[in-house]
Amino acid sequence: MLSEFKQFISRGNVIDLAVGVIIGAAFGKIVTSLVNDIIMPPIGLVLGRVDFKDLFIDLSGHGHHSLAAAKAASAPLILYGSFLNSVLEFLIIAAVVFLLIRQVNRLMPVVAAPPTTKPCPECLSEVPAAAKRCGHCTSVIDA
Repeated sequence: MLSEFKQFISRGNVIDLAVGVIIGAAFGKIVTSLVNDIIMPPIGLVLGRVDFKDLFIDLSGHGHHSLAAAKAASAPLILYGSFLNSVLEFLIIAAVVFLLIRQVNRLMPVVAAPPTTKPCPECLSEVPAAAKRCGHCTSVIDA
């Protein structure tokens, strides 16, 4: 079992996946900071000095005036400002991943699959590439 586990870990795909998860987690932190610290403050300023993280709906009916006060009172809340931040983070990550995959696809050479058929020189029917004789006219096909 130990040797099987060692063989599993030593595969390139597992190591690539682990590296991808670690890089993805770090990238997620960068995008969160980008959204919360750079993008949302100017949007909040344009919309009248609103901090999106502080937008909430108080379901308790007590009318708490700040998010901190509502949380301190353990009031049930709908934190739609945090939700908006998360949606924006997702959209940024999706756009970056799309652009990254698009560039990788441009850089990777397109490898054409070898032909699986070839024309018969006598009757011009398509025959399998490895065929030595045509199945339609039975003529011998040179290699």
